[in-house]
Amino acid sequence: MDSPENAPENAIEIRDVVKRYAASKKAAPKLALEGLSFDVPQGQVFGLLGPNGAGKSTLINIMAGTVGKTSGTIRIWGHDIDEDHRNAKMNIGIVPQEIIFDPFFTPYEVLENIGGMYGVAKHLRRSDELLRAVRLEDKRNAYARTLSGGMKRRLLIAKAMVHSPPILVLDEPTAGVDVELRRQLWDLVSELNAEGVTVVLTTHYLEEAEQLCDRIAIINHGKLIANKPTRELVGMMGEKIVAVTLDHDVDRLPHDPRFRKCVKEGERLIEVTYDKAEMTAGQVLALLQDQGFTVQDVSTREADLEDVFVQLTSAGAPEGPAPQTANT
Repeated sequence: MDSPENAPENAIEIRDVVKRYAASKKAAPKLALEGLSFDVPQGQVFGLLGPNGAGKSTLINIMAGTVGKTSGTIRIWGHDIDEDHRNAKMNIGIVPQEIIFDPFFTPYEVLENIGGMYGVAKHLRRSDELLRAVRLEDKRNAYARTLSGGMKRRLLIAKAMVHSPPILVLDEPTAGVDVELRRQLWDLVSELNAEGVTVVLTTHYLEEAEQLCDRIAIINHGKLIANKPTRELVGMMGEKIVAVTLDHDVDRLPHDPRFRKCVKEGERLIEVTYDKAEMTAGQVLALLQDQGFTVQDVSTREADLEDVFVQLTSAGAPEGPAPQTANT
């Protein structure tokens, strides 16, 4: 790994990356990445979001060296992945979606073996330190196959950090885990970032991405459709939502040309989305009253990352599970 003193301005630089899969007997040709270009600033937590099939995992696999790109360039910590593959690989740690390691080794042995594969001298290995960092020191000598799913995910993070890379990439690290474990994993990610590690993560839990990420890029159909600081991205909407509980079941919806959206969310609940530049919550409530609606309860919220994500990716988005928000 390069020394922190030599840290480049951008941890990762991606330029005009194209990935085209050729046709096969089972599948038609596919353009997975279409001229993708963006930078990951050094020292940040960077979110890489997009619907299923958008190309996120393809890009991560290219950076990991397990998939070859068709064209374009990627530099990791200043090293071109084609011209200087060894140094590029030494400066990045990848945590895949799949839980992969030999179940017959203990966590300590897993880390020692990976350290050897990366050429880390035995006296420089940090296996016990990493186990403490991911809170697995008490499982040091247990067979990896006996660990819970959450423990295995934490072990994957430790594996990715064996060679002390300045960049950590996490591909859907909290998929399928419970709320408490998700919080533990994100606490760990925040701690690593505070220590200077640049973190790139993909997730379908948009509430987490909004809370954790300094900057977010959104890709769809292999193209970059947004790349902004998180607060700026969320602020793009300029919308507010008023949730209104009525005194009777909803049999019709209020209407006004200034409403961006008005939907029924429950037997007596409706949500009105409006542009803050055009009207206020008070005007919305007054309009409802004028149209004969009696309000029993009301709450408001600003548009969030999920609203932005849906708006940017809704046109022609590939089919797949809807983005989720964490129950935190």
